[in-house]
Amino acid sequence: MYDILFRLFFRRMDPERAHHLAFGWIRLAARVPVLRGLLAAVFAPRDPALKVTAFGLQMSGPFGMAAGFDKNAVGIDGLAMLGFDHVEIGTVTGSPQPGNPPKRLFRLLADRALINRMGFNNDGSAAVAHRLATRTPAFRPTVGVNIGKTKVVAEDDAVADYVTSAERLAGHADYLVVNVSSPNTPGLRDLQAVDRLRPLLSAVRAAADRAVPDRRVPLLVKIAPDLADADIDTVADLAVELGLDGVIATNTTIARDSLGLRSPAALTAETGGLSGAPLKDRSTEVLRRLYARVGDRITLVGVGGVDSADDAWERVLAGATLVQGYSAFIYRGPFWARRVRRGLAARLADSPYPTLAAAVGAGVGRPEEDPR
Repeated sequence: MYDILFRLFFRRMDPERAHHLAFGWIRLAARVPVLRGLLAAVFAPRDPALKVTAFGLQMSGPFGMAAGFDKNAVGIDGLAMLGFDHVEIGTVTGSPQPGNPPKRLFRLLADRALINRMGFNNDGSAAVAHRLATRTPAFRPTVGVNIGKTKVVAEDDAVADYVTSAERLAGHADYLVVNVSSPNTPGLRDLQAVDRLRPLLSAVRAAADRAVPDRRVPLLVKIAPDLADADIDTVADLAVELGLDGVIATNTTIARDSLGLRSPAALTAETGGLSGAPLKDRSTEVLRRLYARVGDRITLVGVGGVDSADDAWERVLAGATLVQGYSAFIYRGPFWARRVRRGLAARLADSPYPTLAAAVGAGVGRPEEDPR
């Protein structure tokens, strides 16, 4: 049914407009108590076998909505209603910003992919913090908050900008993510260099601790798939050194030539980050490399090209405790999370592993005692 609706309706519409329209319907349904209960029963049945623990948090399952879909924390209940075990909102910046001018979102239909150059369009950390503080949840998925740099802030002032957002948002976050890997904010990816990343992560950790003295808010960093292997190792070592709670692998890619894209060249040449199916192999490769480096000393989140339960299971075997998706939701529709979760449960039942936790990293092997 959704395939027909997509072909006849959504694919003919500007992608950003289609997103706002569909997300509006989801949010509206979640505001009606009886309707959201019925929809949750259909879309979000829970399987006890999929329960996981990540960063010390108990979750109903491993599958979540990646950052970028709900930038302003306006649709958490709606996404939980559709079966997502956790929802990562953002990216949120210190100050509100409109993002880049349209047109800034493109569908690569032949590749089941997206290119975006949204530019962190969001309401700003003060407004999002207020929205989270005053939220009356109908559902209680784990809520992650992804923070990034305001575009107009100079690179030398980036740490202070992240700290502002962390101080405002940490108290409302089940976990906090430092995004240094979007290709759509000038200079942002430069912050992945260890000499710049170390003071940034240390400052955000301290800010979260000041803002929430009575609990430790888990802190993660999200990295790009375009990092060289040696740089991935260096970031992994830094994460262990600083006691980070997790690494999210990966963000979108600026690569094009190596992905075997079938969409028209005029479309694939659009600037911005590419997400969806073509990113699968590299994202999984980065995840495996991270797990081989850090093992279970920190929690890994696999995202990028996750389209099916097979993809999600592959990420678990590659080292991911949690798995996220986004682009496939556009193409697969509202039953997507349910299908992924059901498929994961079936693959777990057919595997030699008693729990999902036992399967994490089983396809990689354990790291050396001292990978450095």
